[in-house]
Amino acid sequence: MGTATISPAALNELAKSGRKVDLIDVRTPVEFREVHVAFARNVPLDQLDPQAVIQARSGLVNDPLYFVCRSGGRSQQACDKFEKAGFTNVVNVEGGTPACETAGVAVVRGKKAMSLERQVRIAAGSLVLVGVILAYTVHPYLIGISAFVGAGLVFAGITDTCGMGMILARMPWNQCRTDASCAR
Repeated sequence: MGTATISPAALNELAKSGRKVDLIDVRTPVEFREVHVAFARNVPLDQLDPQAVIQARSGLVNDPLYFVCRSGGRSQQACDKFEKAGFTNVVNVEGGTPACETAGVAVVRGKKAMSLERQVRIAAGSLVLVGVILAYTVHPYLIGISAFVGAGLVFAGITDTCGMGMILARMPWNQCRTDASCAR
């Protein structure tokens, strides 16, 4: 059947109608701090526990649970995670936070941050370049570094799961030192 989706414009209308909208932003805390939908709460994808979230919802158990990220990939993974756990009333926000902002959904802006997708491109490109240089200057077998990264990128494209992104999401520069620093 597939996960239900909602357009940012429809999400905005739903929020303006006064109805409670339970929206979870699954990006890293630093990405969330940079810009997020005003009524969203941050639960990073790697920390998302369907059972805990559903139990904490108390009176909203039967209401839809909405997920948003930067572009829709991580929020789709969150929806899949909930569906596999037996919670099917989940909705993916199309186009992510930038599309919400474009559609006029109220957002909160904070300290600028580098997106996780950009960090992955920088890290993967650097590893490929280093692998090629080492293979040329040190030993030809070191081309395996570049091959490994290339295979990882193909795997990420096929499965829509990026191991490098998951590792980078846990790095200290993608975390907030305190909850208060994420609120800015």
